[in-house]
Amino acid sequence: MRILVADEFPKHHLDSLRGLGLSVDFRPGLKGDALAEAAKEASILVVRSTEVSAKVFEVATGLSLVVRAGAGVNTIDVKAASARGVFVANCPGQNAIAVAELTFGLMLSVDRHIPDNVAALRQGVWNKKRFSQAKGLYGRTLGIVGLGAIGVAVAERAQAFGMKVVGYSRSFTPERAKALGIERAESLLALARQCEVLTVHVPATADTKGLVSRQVLAALPDGATFINTSRADVVDTEALLEEARRGRLFVATDVLPDEPKGGEATFQSELGKLPHVYATHHIGASTEQAQDAIARETVRIVDQFLNEGVVPNCVNVAERTPARYQLIVRHHDRVGVLANVLDAVRQAGINAQEIENTIFEGAHAACCKIQLDSRPPDEMLERIRSRAEEIIFVDLVELRS
Repeated sequence: MRILVADEFPKHHLDSLRGLGLSVDFRPGLKGDALAEAAKEASILVVRSTEVSAKVFEVATGLSLVVRAGAGVNTIDVKAASARGVFVANCPGQNAIAVAELTFGLMLSVDRHIPDNVAALRQGVWNKKRFSQAKGLYGRTLGIVGLGAIGVAVAERAQAFGMKVVGYSRSFTPERAKALGIERAESLLALARQCEVLTVHVPATADTKGLVSRQVLAALPDGATFINTSRADVVDTEALLEEARRGRLFVATDVLPDEPKGGEATFQSELGKLPHVYATHHIGASTEQAQDAIARETVRIVDQFLNEGVVPNCVNVAERTPARYQLIVRHHDRVGVLANVLDAVRQAGINAQEIENTIFEGAHAACCKIQLDSRPPDEMLERIRSRAEEIIFVDLVELRS
């Protein structure tokens, strides 16, 4: 089986993939049509930032699994993958420490004007009077939007700095807030009104697009700092640009609208040029430690897919199917038994949504659970039961809606 790795990947982890019996095609830098062409011969595709378009899935009919060696899957056409029955998995949480560290690097850079200090010295300018103006982080209120692995890692570091931490997400419960030792805001607006630093750590989805709205930014106190190390489109870009132009807020961001997809390019960012803005080059996950952890997780996903038929961190398996009934068939473990059962389902014009067959110790008997999209007629059930030499017991259960 061939695996195509279309982005940079640690060499020793490429060897780990080979150790799984895979033929590794390591071709970092493949894009567009070239990627689609190369994927024709692959069963598994691994990418980091490379875009995987619908065309890849149309052309590479043998592709069974795409692994995003990172957290977000917004660079992969998941809808097209799902339509072709291709699993898409990611590596969430593996870059949490790296992103949390950069978040604090940006926070400290804003407060202590570190980039400006460095730039002035390189220009031969000494300006201790200007650069000595800093508030310090101790005792300040940090608001965190999104309490996944990255948000929690940021909270832990903020507590070490002596900051007051308040968190918000739609799924963030009072119980979890208590367990983390932080406060919980009732809404995003309520969070913005009370924090001096607001940092956002949510994935890029349809639900999070523009989550940090004009109203949220306006609710931040004058002189507050807004930090974004997630994705550019989770923020109202125009509103952020207006606030930064006015100089009312300090902005520190690792992600920019329409940023280049490659490693090197000419890029003009209006936001990035403003004096109250510190912007980095989308380097949040770019530490050796993070890349090693992500690579190890990628190998684990591929290993489980190959050897157990399981896809950890799969993002495109339906949480709920149209199934309304479950057919339970206890049967003798013999050749053709399930084929006969499924043939009866087919002849009844019913679609099987999920099938699970469990073998009992000794391999004499098994139990097959088949989820169906409509109620089977009694005639179909009797037809299955009538095969007494194969069937032990048949039952039908209505699934809860």
